[in-house]
Amino acid sequence: MSHAGTSASPAKLFTPFRLGDLELKNRVVMAPLTRNRANKHDDAPNALNVEYYRQRAGAGLIITEATQISQQGQGYIWTPGIYRDAQVAGWKAVTDAVHEADGLIFAQLWHVGRVSHVSLQPGNQAPVAPSAVLAKTKTYIESGFAEVSEPRALRLDEIPGIVADFGRAAQNAKAAGFDGIELHGAHGYLLDQFLRDGSNQRQDAYGGSIENRVRLTLEVVDAVSKVFPKERVGIRISPVSPANDARDTDPQALFGHLVGELDKRGIAFIHVVEGATRDARDYLPFDYLALRKAFRGAYIANNGFTRALAIETVEKGEADLIAFGRLFIANPDLPERLKLDAPLNTPDVATFYGGDAKGYTDYPALAPAERSHAAG
Repeated sequence: MSHAGTSASPAKLFTPFRLGDLELKNRVVMAPLTRNRANKHDDAPNALNVEYYRQRAGAGLIITEATQISQQGQGYIWTPGIYRDAQVAGWKAVTDAVHEADGLIFAQLWHVGRVSHVSLQPGNQAPVAPSAVLAKTKTYIESGFAEVSEPRALRLDEIPGIVADFGRAAQNAKAAGFDGIELHGAHGYLLDQFLRDGSNQRQDAYGGSIENRVRLTLEVVDAVSKVFPKERVGIRISPVSPANDARDTDPQALFGHLVGELDKRGIAFIHVVEGATRDARDYLPFDYLALRKAFRGAYIANNGFTRALAIETVEKGEADLIAFGRLFIANPDLPERLKLDAPLNTPDVATFYGGDAKGYTDYPALAPAERSHAAG
């Protein structure tokens, strides 16, 4: 058994970390995980969601499942929003429970853009996007997985409204008691669609050059940084992940420029999905260390990390924090299990999206006997 992480010499992964003005108790982050278990009538979090997040408060930081900033921003059924009073109240119950369990929690703010379906949009309208380019991907609606709908290009005069929706969502996140926010700039959703030349064919101030394509993301960062201190704002990016038909001809130049601009703004962290989501970490060649060096805030690394790789990556200084997704689904006490090198529960893929407590809040934590055995 590995002794990295025993009480004699705790691996750096299990030591506290200063994130802006927050003290994280360890460097294990719970990644955003879409689970489709909000209320079916109003997309508000409920008691089941409260219990799920409370169980995982041992993370140094929880980042919530992606949370739509408006009905137009929704792309999957039964995902939570943060634009109605009932949704804010539902999230307040979540943050209260996490704080009572000595945890910290950021809300991930989300607009899916073209990754949606008319059945989820206000008045069954077409989803919006930088350009009218259909994504080769599926979404999840009441009847199950379905092809996404044909999008329409946002008009120039609509873009300030998108920025304002993010700002309002940040205000609602503050009212709901969140410690901070993460913007979803990854996985082929709206901000990522504007970043990439595969989905952004605009000829105006928001398209063409890299400087123009990053404009919307930076405007959103600036808007939410007026609500939360910049030390409480982060963003998730996925430079080479092909999720939801995300493509760009020069991701290194694009994300190098973006991260340089984010560094100037002094935000808390960049949360980087390294490689292809749920697939190879070396999916395409990309120099992640260049992003790490270009950014003075915290670097959260994500995607396919084992315990050994997470420990090694933090020890070498290649990341400050490591975000885990699927392992957190099945292991509510993941940081403790990793520290003890205890056995891990296996996630049940069949219960990832939608459903009830099964495969959601019923995964066991370590029993006291298992804990003492692992520690021994």
